[in-house]
Amino acid sequence: MTLRFGTDGLRGVANTELTPELVLALGRAAARVLGQKGSPFLIGRDTRLSGPMLEAALAAGMASEGVNVGLLGVLPTPGVAWLSAADGWPAAMISASHNPYADNGVKFFAPGGRKLSDETEKQLEAEVEALGSPGLSGTQVGRVAPCAGVERYQDALVSTLAHRRLDGLRVIVDCANGAASEVAPAVLARAGADVDAIHNRPDGININDGSGSTHPRALQEAVVATGADAGLAFDGDADRVLAVDHAGELVDGDQLMAICAVDRRDRGLLVGDTVVVTVMTNLGFRLAMRDHAVSVVETAVGDRSVLEALEQGGWTLGGEQSGHVVFRDLATTGDGILTALQVLDTVARSGRPLAELAAVMTRLPQVLRSVRVPARVADRDGLDHAEQLRAEVRAVEAELGDRGRVLIRPSGTEPVVRVMVEAASAEQADEAADRLCEAVAAALGRPSDSDH
Repeated sequence: MTLRFGTDGLRGVANTELTPELVLALGRAAARVLGQKGSPFLIGRDTRLSGPMLEAALAAGMASEGVNVGLLGVLPTPGVAWLSAADGWPAAMISASHNPYADNGVKFFAPGGRKLSDETEKQLEAEVEALGSPGLSGTQVGRVAPCAGVERYQDALVSTLAHRRLDGLRVIVDCANGAASEVAPAVLARAGADVDAIHNRPDGININDGSGSTHPRALQEAVVATGADAGLAFDGDADRVLAVDHAGELVDGDQLMAICAVDRRDRGLLVGDTVVVTVMTNLGFRLAMRDHAVSVVETAVGDRSVLEALEQGGWTLGGEQSGHVVFRDLATTGDGILTALQVLDTVARSGRPLAELAAVMTRLPQVLRSVRVPARVADRDGLDHAEQLRAEVRAVEAELGDRGRVLIRPSGTEPVVRVMVEAASAEQADEAADRLCEAVAAALGRPSDSDH
């Protein structure tokens, strides 16, 4: 039985790739590797049709190894992580985040709410391959029972406002028909905001369907139509959020981080006056942070890379353009609802609209392209040793100056090379990206067939 973890747990089409048999075996392996004597293993899920099926399989695998299981039901991923941290118990979340409903996935948290290291994931993979009979019976079998947790998670979120309130703010939330559907409106209302919710009627198959952070158009229209102060768009498991200002303009993760970084620095709460971002973060963010004397540490793509850098440096704020923002002093992982509260708190305290706060940075036009290449040459070495490509990169960077940026990297999941260009204008970015795609193709001996 083959199992391989991706960048954020295990994902696949439910019941064909991610089968109950595979998930049951994964539950057994997780019980052996992560389980603690006398402690239950928490399981949460989002609203997908396949969620209860895979929840049952995962719980059965754990119970067969003698581990008690607490079923949290539908709960945001960061809520599962928070409970894991609060109680010191291992936990699992059944979700495929922003993917369509037919997909599902499993991600784990070690006791204390931390994401697993590569080494632990490899240990789980090896354990699945080596499984034999559990050999337990009678009272040795673990118990499976519902476990309350959502109220505690809500209390913890509201408490981060330190007794401040969001009274007077009118907010519309797009719950993506996912795990935020009940929790997000409830938390924001408790904090004092006037809340309207859309896409908060999950039926098992409408999660992320034309809604949420990957499809914010309906939210943008609703904010403008109702005269709301702001809109919030969550993804299926609510670990990320994008915002919309009163004029219907999208406020992405880079802008949300910029708002919080400057506010925290001004209040003396930004440890080391440093924020951690990925290589995909817009150059406009870096320029804004430079203007506000905030240092920027850059990592590889992925929230786990951000978390590792935060831990190593002792810093407290980091995230991604997608809206996956980490407040390490408040949580162990990215939390869309927590991020929303922190941003709205800044709006309420400052008395300034979201649009004005978001103007702390100017997003430079960003062009992303993918050049298809043979899998065997889609590696860093093949790019680094292509002198003609390196020369073209140097030429483009010289033309862009300090108002532009180039990033070329092989995909970790597809036979493509990613080309990203930021420039002072969209036209300049497009022209530079065209040149670089041609150079990548030439360097790797392929005709240029980049995907726009």
